[in-house]
Amino acid sequence: MAAQIIDGKKISEDIRREVKEATQRLQTERGFVPGLAFILVGDNPASQSYVRMKGKACEEVGFYSVTERMPAETPQDSLLTKVHEFNADPRIHGILVQLPLPGHIDEHKVIESIDPRKDVDGFHPINVGRLVIGEQCFRPCTPAGIQELLIRSGNDPAGKHVVVLGRSNIVGKPTANILLQKQLGANAVVTVAHTGAKDLSLYTKTADILVAAIGKAETITGAMLKEGVVVIDVGSNRVDDPTSKSGYRFVGDVHFESARKVAKAITPVPGGVGPMTIAMLLKNTLQAALNT
Repeated sequence: MAAQIIDGKKISEDIRREVKEATQRLQTERGFVPGLAFILVGDNPASQSYVRMKGKACEEVGFYSVTERMPAETPQDSLLTKVHEFNADPRIHGILVQLPLPGHIDEHKVIESIDPRKDVDGFHPINVGRLVIGEQCFRPCTPAGIQELLIRSGNDPAGKHVVVLGRSNIVGKPTANILLQKQLGANAVVTVAHTGAKDLSLYTKTADILVAAIGKAETITGAMLKEGVVVIDVGSNRVDDPTSKSGYRFVGDVHFESARKVAKAITPVPGGVGPMTIAMLLKNTLQAALNT
């Protein structure tokens, strides 16, 4: 039986529609809309593209948004001042400082300067701590999107063995923390593995659900998986492809064609986890507005 394709594009569109409808109700009942501020330092093309996409998504769901563009040589104190201005602005419910930042700026200090109530990226230490102990908080967008993909595709992680490949603060660690909580949509038995393992297949072959976030193209093959596994591929790796008009294509951390032969369900790349990140950013910002 062919694996179910978990359509992140469709699921993200459902979430965006839900956010748009809730935003309309918020405006009607309470007279305001969620506001999201983006701060972009420097001229990194990928960062510029991400911010444009996020700004367009805000417009589509009816949010108020503003983008503050600052030159790459901006002093750290000037950036912190701008963050504090948005912290104090009642029109702004969420603040996103686009990473990475130029090398002379301490990313940790900038993240810590964001009001935790407006930290819709879920990176502030207060939100990280609340996540770990199972309290209500803003959760990082990609891990929160992974949980939504599992739930909405009918692959509840409760009681399952989830193997998370990767230990980053953005994906690996928060995904593990989200899915092990004794809560609906979680309550899994979680193992975290990473590229420091001598043989990753010792872990991948035991997974009921595999979350691959190691940033290495097509590292996980079908031979490394057990029959009936659910595969969530977070990877987005650019590889050369002379048959493509652009000369390249994007692939995941999982070898899709071999994995789909043994998997019960699998996310494609692109079109799987990727679209969920912005959808969950919108959902977090809506929640921040509702919290005011």
